[in-house]
Amino acid sequence: MSKKILIVDDEPNIVISLEFLMKKEGFEVVVACDGEEALAKVAEFAPDLVLLDVMMPKKSGYEVCEALRADPAQAALKIVMLTAKGRDTEVAKGLAIGADVYMTKPFSTKELMLRVRETLGQA
Repeated sequence: MSKKILIVDDEPNIVISLEFLMKKEGFEVVVACDGEEALAKVAEFAPDLVLLDVMMPKKSGYEVCEALRADPAQAALKIVMLTAKGRDTEVAKGLAIGADVYMTKPFSTKELMLRVRETLGQA
């Protein structure tokens, strides 16, 4: 059974490229364009991993990550934060609130796939 990935980003070009890449790699994919939609999609889609942008409307990626980590039902959910915010303090914050991986944009698709597979235990 293929793993399920939720892509959460408000930038259409990034969503299109990530969705194409993940589907090409055999994952089942669902997309959300803001933080509130992300939380609703997690509840209905039950993804194995979330690719989560930080700067988004309605709820930031940090708020989404905190909400997911506060929910015992989502304890096994893997979170990969993808963001243009690459300062050490932002990386530390993302990891401190529960992200499994924190990657800065722009990123290589090869590196992203490696991190996604590692995080899902498929490396």
